Amino acid sequence: MLNLRFLGLTSTVLACALSVQAQQNAAIRGRVTTSDGSPAEAVTVGLKGRSQGAITNNKGEYVIERVRPGQYTLVISAVGLKSEEKAVTVEPGQSATVDFALTENAQQLKEVVISGNRTNKFNRPNSVDVNKMPLSNLENPQVYATVGKELLTEQLVFTVDDATRNVPGLQKMWDATGRGGDGGAFYASRGFVVSSQLRNGVAGNVTGDIDAANLEKLEVIKGPSATLFGSALTSYGGLLNRVTKKPQDTFGGEATVAAGSYGFHRVSADVNLVDQNTPTDQPKTLAFRLNTAHTYEDNFQNKGYTGFNKNLAVAPSLQWRPSDRLTVNLDAEIYKGRGVGKQIIFFYFPSAQLGFDRADKAPLDYRQSYIGEGLVQDSRSTNLFGQVQYRISPGFTSTTYLTSSHSFSNGAGPYFYLNPADTITKAVTLSRADQSTQNSQRQIWEVQQLFNGDFNIGNLRNRVVFGLDFLRIDADVNFLGGGFDAVPVVNVPGYNYRTFNGTSLAALYAKTPPAHYLVTTKSNTYSAFFSDVLNLTDKLSLLAALRLDHFDNKGGIYYGANQAYSQTALSPKFGVVYQPVKDRVAVFANYQNSFKNPTDGAYLDVNSQTRTAKVEQANQWEGGVKLDAAGGRVSATVSYYDIQVQDLLRSTPVPDSAPGANDGIPNAQTQNGTQLSRGVELNLTANPVAGLNMVAGFAYNHSEWKNASEIENGRRPNTASSPYLANAWVSYRQPEGVLKGLGAGFGGNYASENRIQNTTLNVFTLPSYTVLNASVFYDQPKYRISAKVDNLTDKQYWTGYTTMNPQKLRSIIGSVSYKF
Repeated sequence: MLNLRFLGLTSTVLACALSVQAQQNAAIRGRVTTSDGSPAEAVTVGLKGRSQGAITNNKGEYVIERVRPGQYTLVISAVGLKSEEKAVTVEPGQSATVDFALTENAQQLKEVVISGNRTNKFNRPNSVDVNKMPLSNLENPQVYATVGKELLTEQLVFTVDDATRNVPGLQKMWDATGRGGDGGAFYASRGFVVSSQLRNGVAGNVTGDIDAANLEKLEVIKGPSATLFGSALTSYGGLLNRVTKKPQDTFGGEATVAAGSYGFHRVSADVNLVDQNTPTDQPKTLAFRLNTAHTYEDNFQNKGYTGFNKNLAVAPSLQWRPSDRLTVNLDAEIYKGRGVGKQIIFFYFPSAQLGFDRADKAPLDYRQSYIGEGLVQDSRSTNLFGQVQYRISPGFTSTTYLTSSHSFSNGAGPYFYLNPADTITKAVTLSRADQSTQNSQRQIWEVQQLFNGDFNIGNLRNRVVFGLDFLRIDADVNFLGGGFDAVPVVNVPGYNYRTFNGTSLAALYAKTPPAHYLVTTKSNTYSAFFSDVLNLTDKLSLLAALRLDHFDNKGGIYYGANQAYSQTALSPKFGVVYQPVKDRVAVFANYQNSFKNPTDGAYLDVNSQTRTAKVEQANQWEGGVKLDAAGGRVSATVSYYDIQVQDLLRSTPVPDSAPGANDGIPNAQTQNGTQLSRGVELNLTANPVAGLNMVAGFAYNHSEWKNASEIENGRRPNTASSPYLANAWVSYRQPEGVLKGLGAGFGGNYASENRIQNTTLNVFTLPSYTVLNASVFYDQPKYRISAKVDNLTDKQYWTGYTTMNPQKLRSIIGSVSYKF
C-alpha cells in the first residue's frame, strides 16, 4: 500500500511539474509568404542569439516550440535572400504569431534558391513519416534515403520503379505483375524482398506499375521497421513510403506531353485550385489538387509481335482548413492498367542439365517475346485516404488516418521455364505456361490514431508519439492455369512463336479446364505503439519505442487448408544520436526489430505432429555517421548493419524407413532456421559549386543461410540480389546569364553478379551490369523542355527473383511542359 501511495504521489507531482512547464512555455508560429501571396517554403526562422528555430513547410508555415516567456528577435533567412528581423514578446502559456512577407515573388524565390551557392537541391533533410514525428535526418538514429521531385523531374522519371534507381542498396528484382494481391514491383534491400505498400506512412497498396505523377518524394526506410509500421506491409530489409503531393495555397499547375522509343507516349497534368474568397495573405480554407497521367508503351521485345502496357492514373486531393488548428485532407489514387506481363523465365531443372549456368550464355533470343497476341491482363487499384489533424495545444497534435486499398486483376499471366536438351533434337527447349487471375481481389483497411507531443520535463526535451492501429487484410485471389507447350529457344527458320496466344489459350481451357489455386485469407491486426526521442543535451538524444501487435488470422485457403490462429508479438526499438558538431555531424546507433507471422499458422514436424508456428523474429544492430556540412551543400550517411533472422521454418523431410515403405514425411519442417545479413551503405548528395549537384550511393551486403537445408547451408539466399550495388547521378544547371535554366545530367547503376539459383546442386548466375543514363533540359518560368536516354549503351542485362528477366534496351524520350 505504501508503494502504491508513493507511486500516486510521484505521478501527481510529475503531472503538476509538466502542467507548470507547459503553462510557462509557449510557441511562436506564423507564416512566410512571397510578394504575390504564395507560401515561401524552406525559409529558416530562428531566434536571434539562440539555437531555437524552424524551417517553413510547403505552406510557408513554421512553429518554434518550447519558448520561455520574454522578448526576442525573430530572424528569417534563405539562400540568396536578405535576412529580415521582427521583435516579438512571448507571454507565459500564450502563443505569439508573427508573419513575414518577402519582397520576392514565388518565381523569384524559386530562382534564387536554385541559383544559390549553397543549394543542395537533391537533399531532403527532414521527414515526418520516417519516425512518425517531425525529425531531421541528423536527429534520426535510423538510416533512410529520400528521392525528391527535383531529381525525378530532372531525370524525367515517370514511375516509382525508375525513382528507386537513386536509392543506395535497392535493386529491382521483378517488374509489377499487375495481379491482385501481389502489389507493385519487387525489390531487394539488405538481402530481403520488399515492395511498395505504404503511402504517407499508412497502407496504400498498388497492383501494377506505380505512376510518379502524384509523387512528392520517395522515402526508403532501411532495416526491420515493425515497431512503427508493423510487419504486414514491411520487410526485414525495410519499406518504401510514397509521400504524395499536397494542395497548395496558390492557383497553378503544369501540363506535360512526352513521347519516345517503343511507341511510348504520355500525357499528364498537375492542377491546383484554391478558394479565391480567402485573403491573399492568409492560408486558404479550401484547396484542391489533381494529378493525372495516361501512359502507353510497347514491349521492347518486338520481334514479330509487340506487347504493350497502358496505364491511367488519377489522384485528386482536397484540403480543408476551417481553423488554424484543424486540417482535413481527403485523397484518392485510382490506377487502371491493361497490358502484357514482362518476360519471366524460371528454372525447374538444375543448370548443370541445361548446359549453361549464366544468363549471358543462354541460347535465348533477347529480343524475342515467345508469345502471341491476346495474353492480356486488366488490373485496377483504388485507394481512398482520409486524414484529420488537430492541434490540441502548441505542443500536442492529434492525427487520424482512414485508408482503404482495393486491388483487382483479371486475365492472362504468361511465364516460361527452361528444359534440358531432349534426346531427339539435342536442343534446350522453353516451356510456355500461364498463371491467370480470375476476378482476383485484395482489400486492405487501416485506421490509425496518432498523438504527437513536444514538451520539456525540466530541461529535457521529449518528442513522443503514441499510436493505435487497426489493419484488416482480406484476400480473395483466384489463380488458374498450367502448361501450354514447349518450343525451341533458338530461332528455327519459319517457326511460329505466336501460337501461344489468347485465342489458343482460351480453346485449351475450354477443352481441359485448368486447375485453380485459391488464396482467400482474412486477418486483423490490432496494434499499439509508443516512441520517445529524449534530448539529454542539445547534442545527445536517445530514442526508445515499443509496439504490441495482436494478429488474428481468420483462416481460409492458401493453396490448401489455412487454419485460423491468433498470435501476439512485441517489437522494441532503441537508438542513440550524438552530435559532436551540432547540426553538422551525428554519430548514431540503433537496435531495431521486426517479425513475421507464419503463412498458414501450422506445420508438420519430423514426428508427423501438427505444430503451431511461432512468430519469426529479425533483429538489427546498426551504427554509423551522418554529415550535413558546408552549409548544407554536402549531406552523407555511412552505416554498418547486422541483421539476424531466427525461428525460420526450414524443410527437414523424413525419408522412408525402407524402400517402398511409404512411411516417410516428405513435407516435414523444423522451426529453427537462421539467416544472417550484414553490410555497409553510403549515401551522398552534394552541391560542390553553383549549379552542380550530385547524388551517389554504394552498398555491400553479405547474406548467408546459417541453419538451413544441407544444400543451402553457408550459401547466399537466391532472393538476396547482387552483393555489390552502386548508383550515381551528376547534373549541372546554368544558374545565370543568357542560358540560365539550361542543364544536363549523367549517371547510372552498377550491380555485381547475382546468383538466382544457389545450392550445392545448382548455381545459376545473372551477370554484373552497368547501365548508364543521361538527360538534358531547359527550364523556364513558363515552360520546360526535356529529353532523356535510358540505357545509353544499349546494354543487355537481366534482373531476377529466382528467375532471369531481360530488361529494356536503349530508349529515348522527349517531353514538353507548360506551366501556369
